Amino acid sequence: MDVFLVFLITFGVHGYLSVSSLHHGSNLSKNKIGSLEPSCFGNISSLLVLKINQNRLSLLPDKVFTLSQLQVLELRRNRIRVVESLIFKELKALKSLKMQRNGITKLMDGALFGLENMEELELEYNNLTELNKGWLYGLHMLRILRVNQNNIGLIRADAWEFSLTLKFNPIYNTMKLDWVFSGLSLLQSLNLGDNQITHLGEGVFSSLANIRTLDIRNNEISLAIEDLVGMFVGLKRLNSLVLQNNKIRTITKRAFEGLMELEHLDLSKNGIMSVHPDAFTHLKLKTLDLNTNSLLCDCQLQWLGQWLIDSQFQQSCTAVCAHPAFLAGSSVLVIKPEEFVCNDFPKPQISAHPKTAVALRGTNVTLNCSVFSSSDSPMSTAWRKDGEVLYEAQVQNYARYQDHRLLYTTVLHLLNVNFTDEGQYQCVVSNHFGSNYSTLAKLTVNELPTFLKTPMDLSIRTGTVARLECAAEGHPTPQIAWQKDGGINFPAARERRMHVMPDDDTFFIANVKTEDMGVYSCTAKNEAGSLSANATLTVLETPSFQRPLEDRNVARGETAVLQCIARGSPAPRLNWTKDDSPLVLTERHFFAAANQLLIIVDASPADAGKYTCIMSNTLGTERGHIYVSVSPSANCDPVTSIYSQDGWTTVGIVVMVVVCCVVGTSLVWVIVIYHMRRKSEDYSITNTDELNLPADIPSYLSSQGTLSEPQEGYSNSENGSHQQLMPSRANGYVHKGTDGNVTLCSSSEKVYFFRKAVNLTTCIVSTYHYDGCIILSCCDVFQREYVTEK
Repeated sequence: MDVFLVFLITFGVHGYLSVSSLHHGSNLSKNKIGSLEPSCFGNISSLLVLKINQNRLSLLPDKVFTLSQLQVLELRRNRIRVVESLIFKELKALKSLKMQRNGITKLMDGALFGLENMEELELEYNNLTELNKGWLYGLHMLRILRVNQNNIGLIRADAWEFSLTLKFNPIYNTMKLDWVFSGLSLLQSLNLGDNQITHLGEGVFSSLANIRTLDIRNNEISLAIEDLVGMFVGLKRLNSLVLQNNKIRTITKRAFEGLMELEHLDLSKNGIMSVHPDAFTHLKLKTLDLNTNSLLCDCQLQWLGQWLIDSQFQQSCTAVCAHPAFLAGSSVLVIKPEEFVCNDFPKPQISAHPKTAVALRGTNVTLNCSVFSSSDSPMSTAWRKDGEVLYEAQVQNYARYQDHRLLYTTVLHLLNVNFTDEGQYQCVVSNHFGSNYSTLAKLTVNELPTFLKTPMDLSIRTGTVARLECAAEGHPTPQIAWQKDGGINFPAARERRMHVMPDDDTFFIANVKTEDMGVYSCTAKNEAGSLSANATLTVLETPSFQRPLEDRNVARGETAVLQCIARGSPAPRLNWTKDDSPLVLTERHFFAAANQLLIIVDASPADAGKYTCIMSNTLGTERGHIYVSVSPSANCDPVTSIYSQDGWTTVGIVVMVVVCCVVGTSLVWVIVIYHMRRKSEDYSITNTDELNLPADIPSYLSSQGTLSEPQEGYSNSENGSHQQLMPSRANGYVHKGTDGNVTLCSSSEKVYFFRKAVNLTTCIVSTYHYDGCIILSCCDVFQREYVTEK
């Protein structure tokens, strides 16, 4: 039933027209219907076709279409601006929806939800700005989508499987569409005609494996066919390619690479000047449309005429020469092969290509391109970035004639480069005979790392978690690395207590130990350079005893050694008390190893009692007790007791303690000995009034510790006030004194100690330097004499 010119303002169950008798088709076009009431078609559920074209509808209310069997719905030439969500959800059987010329600006998400069987959607001549899966969701059977003559500038990436027509939209660069087509694996037809496309991105169609027809007519394509390789890769089933009326001048060898099933190729209405001999050899063409009168008929085009004849394309192709002059206006089909000569090179030839560059952000970059030609035809240049012409670039061009050639240089200046300047640059040089393209020069812009967060010095207790932060920015994004004291093999790493959290720029050390103390370095590094920041980790530990304290039982007259080995951070200070009172020190009491050893010589009953070791640092104080008892000696003679078996055991302990105290000094001696032995010249030591050795004391012991007579070259002064050592055979010298000092000098063979003999168990040794020698001072408790050598 057709209802025309009824001039209805409102159409519905209470309107002026009853449609209860419509069963198959209804045409309400060309009326003045301004609105539709909900459920206005509720009584005609069997309707198959509904046309409401050329009315005044501006709004589609909810539940207006409850036609479960409707297959065709036309709403063309109304005033609908926005299509709300779920408007068509009841139209389960709908196959075709046409809404052209409504001025639609937006389809809300889910606007077409429920149209599971729709195959054709026509939205031409509206004001849509994007294709969005939000409103295309659920159209599983859609095969044809027409959105030409809209204002589409953005196509979002979604999985479409239908014929797509994008004619008459302001699309100028398909590089922006390469990720869009990634979901169109079942697409069979794509129409990009009548747009403003100048560039086809490499691999832009790679996901369109099932496409059969590709129409790109009436655009401004040139670069894709002339220079790029692989723009048609992936179109394995393409049967028809239309490139009519573009700006193609040159067809290269690999222009149509990958089109193994191509049968129909339309290159008409292009001013083609040159075609590579192998451009069509791999194609299975059945038809070729080519008409050009701009061909450069040199020796490289000799093949074309015969190939057109052999392929039976001479009727569909017009190929006329423009150069050289004697062949101008002639068809390649009638020119003799020997007339195709290469006497000159009028087309621009690139002699120096721009070079790839890496620059720091904020610096200036210059790209150069040099060209020559045998023709005096004026040259024009253009610089492209990622395939797009740089219209406002700072370019300098230089031209000069030399050896009957036109030499042309173009220079691109990029000032204060930023990350947006990164890309692939190319110079394009053209004249009347064609264009030539340089190789691509990649510009990379880097930025030195700068810290956003730097680690801070940290003091923390043992057993807790240390947290150090470090973050940096730069281009490319810098990598963060950690070191401890200049190395990467540190305890936390070895014991897997180290954790790095890249998301929050934090470095953790779990269960902190004292060995984790040190300087931690955060290094940020990228291709532009590196930067480091340091932080000191201080681990705090309360004082504690490294070894349990042990009570001592010592015989009278023997030596008692009390040990209090401390641990803590910072290193604890040690103090001793006796019977809870300050320890009264005598000439028999000595401390060693930073007060960790208390040595009591010639123990007496007064030394018995409770000794308390008090250790303290900033975190606290710890006390420990040692109870000392002194038992009567079986032999009261102190001299005899010293040389008893037990006494020598104690002596050994004391000696070990003393040796530990002076081990650092011993290292100095070794160094001095090493350097002095290397001296080959003799030298003398001036007399000193302070040095004297009693004449009755032997002045030399062999290296085995046996007593020997003074060596030749030594003499004692008559008054005994001083001793001067004469040069020995070993070229060494020794000073000797009587004030409790031993002066050490080196020889090439031995190092000697000269000293009055004392009991080693009661000798506390100290050292100092004098006149190039090391002087040892020793106190003698029992005034016993000894001579030793080292």
